Formats: sequence, C-alpha cells, structure tokens
Amino acid sequence: MSFPLLTATAVLPAIGAIATAAVPAAQRTAAKWLALLVSLGTLALAITVLVRFDPGGDRYQLTESHSWIADFGVRYELGVDGIAVALIALTALLIPFIILAGWHDADPLETGSKRWRPTQGFFALILAVEAMVIISFEATDVFLFYIFFEAMLIPMYFLIGGFGDRAHEHGEKVASTQRSYAAVKFLLYNLVGGLIMLAAVIGLYVVAGNFSLQAIAEARANGTLDMATNTERWLFLGFFFAFAVKAPLWPLHTWLPNAMGEATAPVAVLITAVVDKVGTFAMLRFCLQLFPEASKWATPAILVLALISIVYGALLAVGQRDIKRLIAYASISHFGFIIMGIFAMTSQGQSGATLYMVNHGISTAALMLVAGFLISRRGSRLIADYGGVQKVAPVLAGTFLIGGLATLSLPGLAPFVSEFLVLVGTFTRYPVIGIIATFGIVLAALYVLVLYQRTMTGPVKPEVSAMPDLRVRELVVVAPLVALLLFLGVYPKPLTDIVNPAVQQTMSDVHKKDPQPEVEAAK
Repeated sequence: MSFPLLTATAVLPAIGAIATAAVPAAQRTAAKWLALLVSLGTLALAITVLVRFDPGGDRYQLTESHSWIADFGVRYELGVDGIAVALIALTALLIPFIILAGWHDADPLETGSKRWRPTQGFFALILAVEAMVIISFEATDVFLFYIFFEAMLIPMYFLIGGFGDRAHEHGEKVASTQRSYAAVKFLLYNLVGGLIMLAAVIGLYVVAGNFSLQAIAEARANGTLDMATNTERWLFLGFFFAFAVKAPLWPLHTWLPNAMGEATAPVAVLITAVVDKVGTFAMLRFCLQLFPEASKWATPAILVLALISIVYGALLAVGQRDIKRLIAYASISHFGFIIMGIFAMTSQGQSGATLYMVNHGISTAALMLVAGFLISRRGSRLIADYGGVQKVAPVLAGTFLIGGLATLSLPGLAPFVSEFLVLVGTFTRYPVIGIIATFGIVLAALYVLVLYQRTMTGPVKPEVSAMPDLRVRELVVVAPLVALLLFLGVYPKPLTDIVNPAVQQTMSDVHKKDPQPEVEAAK
C-alpha cells in the first residue's frame, strides 16, 4: 500500500492542534514553536503533493478510498486535481505566516487584569482550521466534504469571538460585545447555509444512491443517472446557497465585515484567504460537476449577483473609516470577480478565477498582516488616526503600499493576471457584464490610494511619531509574500500549468466551449 500522502497532509495539523492544546499553561512559547513546526511540516507535505502531481495525468490523483459508513454508501475518498493542489499549497503556505504574525496575539492581557488569554488554544484552533480546510479540498465523497465544510465553523467561531482585536476605540467591554456579535453572526449565517446544503446532500443520495463525486459524475456523463430538470435545479440551489454564504456573495456577505473587523489580523487572513476559498472551490468541484445543466440555467442570475458584489463591495470600501473593514469590503468585491470567472463558462474565466483564489489569498494576507502590524503599534483601526507613517516607518509603509497595489491589481503583481483573465473570459461571452465589472478596478484604485494617502503620507501625527518600523519577525512574514506577488505577477506559468488541465475538464463537465472570436473576412 502506498503512503497515504493526502491523509497525512490533513492529519498532521490535526494532531498538531491536539498536541499544542495539551502543552502546559505556563509553556506558552513552547506551544507557539510547536504550532509553527507543525505548520512547516504540513507545508513540506503540501509541497510533496505539488511535486508528485502530474498535470497531464488523471483528473484525480494520489487517490485514497476506504469504506466508512457502508450502510449509507459513505466512503473515505480523497483525490486532488490541479485546482485542489493549488489551494492546498496556498493554505499550507499561509498558515506559518499567520502563526508568526499572531505570535503575541494570545499573550496575557496587558491591561492589569488577571485574566489570561489561552495561548495554546489560539494556535491549536488555527491548526484545526488548517486540517479541516485541507481535507475539504481533498474530499471526493460529498458527505465527507460536508462534514468538514461544517466542522470548520467551530474553531473559527472561537477564534473570532475569543481572540478579537485589542484595538478598539470604545474599550474592552464594548469590543467583547462586538466580537461576540460578529462570531454569532458568522456562525448563524454559515449554519443556515450548511443546513440547506445538508438537505441537498440527502436529496442527492436519494437520487444517486451514493455520495461519490466521481461515481455520480460518471453516471451522469454516460447516461445511467438521469436527474429530472427540477430536481437538479433544486439540488444545485441547495449546494450553491451554502457555498455563496461561505464565499461570500452579495447579499449573503454581511457577516464578513463584522468577522474580519473584530478578529485579529491573522485570523482575518485565515477567514478571507483560506476558509472562504472553500466556497468558491466547491462551486467548481461540486456545482459544475454534479449539476452541469442547472449551473448553466442559473448562470445569468449568478453573474448579476457577482457583478453587484464587485461594484457594491468596492463602493463600500471607498467609504470606510476602519482599515480592516475596508479590506473586508475589498475582499467581497474580489470574490465577485472570482465567482464571475467561474460562471462565465470560459476557460480563460475559470483559469483566472482559480488563479484569483491563490493570488487574492497572497495579496490579502500581505495587506492585512501589515495593517495588523500598523494597528498594533497605534492601537486604533481608524484611518483618521494615522498620517505621515512613511516618514517614521518607511519599510512598513512600503510593504503596505505593495500589498495595496496588489489589491488593486497593478500590472506586474500577481492579481493582475487573474483579474485580466476573468475579465477577458467574461467579455467573450457576456460583454455587458464584463464592461460593467471594469468599474470595480477603477474603484479599487480609489480606495487603495486614498487609504495609503491618509495613513502614510502628509504631516506626521504626534501619536505615530515614535512608531517603530517592521521588526525581524514581521519582515519574515511579509517579505516572502511580497516576493510571491512579484514572481507570480511576471511569471504565472508554473501555476497555470497545474490549473489549466483541471479547468478544461470542468469545461467538459458542463459541455461548454470557448466562444470563437468574430473575425471579419479579409476583403
């Protein structure tokens, strides 16, 4: 029997979470180092998955299949395609940086109170989320996927509600109340989506007789499983609703600004750069593959919702006074681009959407983590409380600028390639949608540059005059992310080579071909 590499990639952080939580209370530093070492070990396993994956090989590789709940047709089935491999690599890459960035976020409170923040629990919960996200990307059994899709809500709830941002203008009591509100809102929204999806999962089993993604897809392709049109549409809506909440897509997005605003910066990165990607990934893997006709039927409505997300998120980002909420609304706009690319039903759009998932994760991590370093120094999330930072902390200001420019998809930085492919892929089939979506780019330039101008330029405010520049630990977090943004911005080929074959197979699932360009005959 070959080594179960996919299982090991998910199990290692799960074991690490248990071990970190079991570290004695007085050994906080040991718990941090243990969590970091486990995350680096998981990254090594993810790189092994990446190296062993053959883009020109079978659709699902490194597969594992074992009977689990035989009476209900549930199997422990894992397998990865190019899209899953890219997102597993992203997740494993970001977690060590999240741990390093949050190195002191769960230390004892420094307000004179005797309450202690459970450091071990903070890092254990991060590793638990990593394990559940990775196995969600690997699962090819629908029921197995559903379990971890829902289970990841539990550690995220405690990370948001129990370890919130200490920088709050109204004091700790109000901050605690708002953290609790944000955590409960996050949980309720996603639980409702999950319950609707559970009904659809049960309905799929009634129709198909099993939960195997590959078996159901093959049966649909060869005609041995024929779903009634209305049945397929209802099942599709059940799945899509849950994924749209997680993504998040307008109008199901309202939990995200609260969650990201009240969480610590590393946890905010975990939400939008890691956890939310499960929603958009699942649209590609499950919605399009299991319900191809319903996906095409729902495409016009979904594209309109994605377009609203793009413009609405960008407009609200322009008007924000809170740095973290601005980044949250920018992410809503970016997820609109991702979903638009998926449902444009073109190879350029879907390749761009997959690249966008990876590149958005890197760029948002860079911007939000630097913003977190900035906020921890000043003790405020309000944009108006800053000014002239670039004169006292030039490295911090420079990395903040690079993260912001990546967020607005500046050519030469990784997100530009993704956004360009999404817009080209959309325009070839839906030109009006593509044209309107470009306004999101204009608005992104506005909110990013205004944010930088108000915080980093101008006269130095007295409160920031003694602000230290980035420390060594913080540079270790930010420098690799900036390097990746530059590298993938000028040479995205290593990523596209992995992703494109999986995108072509997804296009085949929905029986779509790229529109042929209209070329006037030569006279």
